[in-house]
Amino acid sequence: MPATMSDVARAAGVSVMTVSNVLTGRKRVGEDTRRRVLAAVDDLGYELNLTARHLRAGRTNTVALVVPRFDHAYFGELAARLARRLEASGRHLVVEQSGASREGELKALTLARLHLYDGVLLSVVGMTPDDVARLRTTVPVVLLGEQDMPDRFDQVRMDNVEGARLATAHLLATGSRRVAAVGGSRSGRGMTYLRTLGWRRAHEEAGLMADDALVLPAGQSDLADGREAVRRLVAAGAPFDGVFAFTDTLATGVLAGLAEAGLRVPDDVQVVGFDNLDASEFLVPALTTVDPGHDAMTDHALRLLDRLIERAPGTDPGTAVEPEHVTGPVSLAVRGTTRHTA
Repeated sequence: MPATMSDVARAAGVSVMTVSNVLTGRKRVGEDTRRRVLAAVDDLGYELNLTARHLRAGRTNTVALVVPRFDHAYFGELAARLARRLEASGRHLVVEQSGASREGELKALTLARLHLYDGVLLSVVGMTPDDVARLRTTVPVVLLGEQDMPDRFDQVRMDNVEGARLATAHLLATGSRRVAAVGGSRSGRGMTYLRTLGWRRAHEEAGLMADDALVLPAGQSDLADGREAVRRLVAAGAPFDGVFAFTDTLATGVLAGLAEAGLRVPDDVQVVGFDNLDASEFLVPALTTVDPGHDAMTDHALRLLDRLIERAPGTDPGTAVEPEHVTGPVSLAVRGTTRHTA
């Protein structure tokens, strides 16, 4: 006869409720108790009936993160950070890739797939605010993204304009006068446009003219795109003594392009990135970069999602609680790719 939860409780010397709390992660249990319960589970070969538990509790203890790309370092670090937070409360993270397309994002939100998850953190790139306004789902959803989205859904985003302003202002304050915006956009919406606005604002505050010839779109923001941007600048003969790269990945490519061109960092050209990825500190020289407040944004995202998960079942996500739009704090991590004084 298969082992029961009561068998596990007797073997571990705890109550059935304690066993349930360990296996479902609903309540925190002391580490010693948790280990005894899990040891008893292993010894007895007990298997939790997930289907029955889901039907009774209406929970899967699983959260989905939908990102544009698996192979982008920023999203990899975001997933790892969320997974650690969820694991601490006995939950799991599933990561899906949308391909940065409207269709991929909508597919990830179909009811047929959402029954697997207690909630979804969706990085919005392809969908427009109108698409989001038309969504009809009773599954908790928190949006991650840069566009202004309808108030109906909670949203967590970076302060792109202020972060870009900080990056560019630092370059100007430390002596650069011709700052290229690698990854920029002169029109449109989303991250690239907002960071370009911050680049412009820093020039205005410094009483300098921002040169549109130094705004370089950068494709998929890959390493090769950063290197290619430098090649284009050098080939065009456009003078530049600073680069604000819109991601740390682009900045890494920029450093390679500058080395290829025989330009020294920070002596000839200063460089600032954006994201403060773990690897940025280990580049040579170490990368000065904008820290977008990763921990604070992760905390906000899970706080907003958890309060939706706890709401009365069957209600529209935007009606049970007052939605929040939260912007994370930004700061500058000054390292070796910029000078400390002009």
